[in-house]
Amino acid sequence: MKKINSYALIGISLWLMMSWACQTPKLTIKQTDKTMPAKFGNYPTQNQANYAAVNWRNYFADTFLIALIDSALLHNQELHIITQEMAIYKNEIRARKGEYLPFVGLGAGSGLEKPGKFTRFGALEEQLEVAPGRAFPTPLQDHMISANATWELDIWKKLRNAKKAATLRYLGSVEGKNFLATQLIAEISDAYYELMALDNMQLMLSQNIALQANALNVVKQQKESAKVSQLAVNRFEAQLLNTQNLQFVIKQRLVETENKINYLCGRYPQPIQRNASLFFELGIDTAWTGSPSDLLSNRPDVKQANYTLEASNLDVKVAKANFYPSLSLRAGVGLQAFNPSFLVQPESMLYNLTGDLIAPLINRNAIKAAYNSASAKQIQAVYKYQQTLLNAYVEVVNQLAKAQNYQQSFTTKNKQVELLFQSINIANNLFYAARADYAEVLFTQREALESKMELIEIKLNQLQAKVNLYRSLGGGWQ
Repeated sequence: MKKINSYALIGISLWLMMSWACQTPKLTIKQTDKTMPAKFGNYPTQNQANYAAVNWRNYFADTFLIALIDSALLHNQELHIITQEMAIYKNEIRARKGEYLPFVGLGAGSGLEKPGKFTRFGALEEQLEVAPGRAFPTPLQDHMISANATWELDIWKKLRNAKKAATLRYLGSVEGKNFLATQLIAEISDAYYELMALDNMQLMLSQNIALQANALNVVKQQKESAKVSQLAVNRFEAQLLNTQNLQFVIKQRLVETENKINYLCGRYPQPIQRNASLFFELGIDTAWTGSPSDLLSNRPDVKQANYTLEASNLDVKVAKANFYPSLSLRAGVGLQAFNPSFLVQPESMLYNLTGDLIAPLINRNAIKAAYNSASAKQIQAVYKYQQTLLNAYVEVVNQLAKAQNYQQSFTTKNKQVELLFQSINIANNLFYAARADYAEVLFTQREALESKMELIEIKLNQLQAKVNLYRSLGGGWQ
């Protein structure tokens, strides 16, 4: 009766200790708000169409640009780097999956042992016999072949949740590659349109240089006729030199922009083919934006942030499971004998089976710290997701405004350019007829040149808005 009471007392004590050891903090997972506004700012929503669904080959209908993007998607080093990151995440899935499967190993070993005769083990072996009348051999050999297995039973889904989290992070890396692809397409398109703009600037400068050189010759002739002073000649020549100097600035920008495209394509510098004459014909007619909620499924960075958030939720559950007891099974089977010839006999067989139930009892600081860290990372992932979603929405609104405002700006500036270039002819004719001062001619030429440069910059901003609207809507990775 006393023995039964002792066993009961031990059992109750163990149960109380296990209950205390399994105490865990309350599971706290911060929820995120995925609701979106009904439309993009003050711009009407067009649910029937979305540029994100348009293939980039159709969106950028330029054979030279398409060839550049194709080359970049094949050879860009950053894409290759993130591809290897995807492989790392994929191997992490295999590793996590293997953790909740049994581990089985095969082993074999041989050895020999001879204890001292005047020791306990030596004296003991003197008294033992393998068979009646047959003593143990000296030294004693030991040969063994065995198979061993260990298996941690995933009773709290800790290992399976860790595997799911690894899978989500792999899916997030896939979306990360898609997001990089959209960024790459946008960067190349921006640089390509900038090249076309610089080509048009060069052409415009060449035309103005010819116009100013002609005006300089006329002024020199008038100076010889004493109609103007050397001051007029110097002013016209200085303006011509300034315009010629601008050509070198444009040339440097051309070199840097071409090399930027070559770098993105993963190749050494070489000429970039383009058709600059189509620059002013390009544009965006209608902004097909779809609904703001489409960003949840179209933007790769939003999807990546969502996968990271889901993985962090599972990480909290994994960290909490560390407070619970773990159940492990260990088993082994094999053959062992002091003579290899005996290994084939049934009497040489050995086996074992053990179960371990282990729970953290004292000094659980490391487990608590890991749980608190996982909880903090989960809250951090929520804020990052909301930040990514807000940034995606703001980007679309900004590009919609940019496309609209620069379209109106281009129309207004184009009228100004037409008037100023008409004024150049008028000022020249008045100057030749001695009805206008040379300063008026210089001022008109300079203002016309500046306005034409501004018009090209406005057109470039308009085309970049087209590119960035497509990117911000999540287009380019499909």
